[in-house]
Amino acid sequence: MLNLAVLNPANAQQTSDSAAELIEAAIEDGQMAGAVVMLARGGETVYAKAFGDAQVEPERRPMRLDTVFDLASLTKPVATATSIMCLIDRGELTADTTIAAVLPEFGTHGKDVLTVEDLLLHRGGLIADNALSDYSDDPAATWQNICDLKPLAAPGERFIYSDVGFIVLGKVVEAVSGQGLDTFSQSAIFQPLGMDETQFNPPAELRQRAAATEKHKGEFLVGRVHDPRAARMGGVAGHAGLFSTAADLIRYGNAMGGKRDDGEGDDGDGDGDKASPQRLLSGEALAQMTRGRDVPRGTRGYGWDVRSPYSSNRAEGYSDEAFGHGGFTGTVLWIDPAEETVFVWLSNRLHPDGRGAVNRLAAQVADRLLEATQ
Repeated sequence: MLNLAVLNPANAQQTSDSAAELIEAAIEDGQMAGAVVMLARGGETVYAKAFGDAQVEPERRPMRLDTVFDLASLTKPVATATSIMCLIDRGELTADTTIAAVLPEFGTHGKDVLTVEDLLLHRGGLIADNALSDYSDDPAATWQNICDLKPLAAPGERFIYSDVGFIVLGKVVEAVSGQGLDTFSQSAIFQPLGMDETQFNPPAELRQRAAATEKHKGEFLVGRVHDPRAARMGGVAGHAGLFSTAADLIRYGNAMGGKRDDGEGDDGDGDGDKASPQRLLSGEALAQMTRGRDVPRGTRGYGWDVRSPYSSNRAEGYSDEAFGHGGFTGTVLWIDPAEETVFVWLSNRLHPDGRGAVNRLAAQVADRLLEATQ
């Protein structure tokens, strides 16, 4: 554990220990093989701890603070939506731009009216996931199958959490920037923030310390994307495929509202060093991205959850300004600008049997750590 900087030292150790007990009990219960948990306040990382194992079969490999995780749907806000906002900030796109204005072939079956904002808020009426058979090693054929899809509802009529919508947004980034989502997100987001261990299709040196997920064709996936559609798209997709570490996500969270001022903050690598947080977006673009908007059955930001049916990983202690997201592999990121906090939960809940559940646990752990560090 790092330097637990708190205002209530008498209760802090007991409270943080109770959070650790929750995690250890969940590991014992088979909800996950292990986890890495970090919390930053005011730009300083005040809690960082690794639990359990990165892999238990066929051999045990202990979890480390620098374990690399398949982020699954955290790809949506961290890579895709943030890339979209960078383009909006540069004046190359607007939230009201129709997808068909950028990708004319998409505008079939009434989809010509869908906007960037519709897809960022999951209110475009697109199916959650189309058939896996629509995806192949032929990118042109895969894209054509997506363009041929018919919407399930009119824009704004329903909230349908849609991987398809974010695959389309990834294509928007590619069309507007002239670069693949992986290349653009590296140059516009991860490199400026010093997120050196965040990328699609991680190289061998990062795969060696990646957490395992499930078996595929008889072997556990380690450093290879779990999502089958992203895998068929070469590991780079708008909805899934990004890999990262807890420290890198702390850097990202601090830049996205976890540290408001331009003073010194923790550089996010877990050693307590100070560094000024790099800003990715203008204040206007950041506010536009993270402001909660009413959608059917809840409140969402651009790529972010605020309060919706997907908010079971939201801690009770977050303010109304908080925004976050989860990922199918057992990942959670919440950022609360009002309290200048960033909470990162990375677990391998799918390893080894695919049966773990961690969303409520992540929220409970966050609440206990928030109490310990207030």
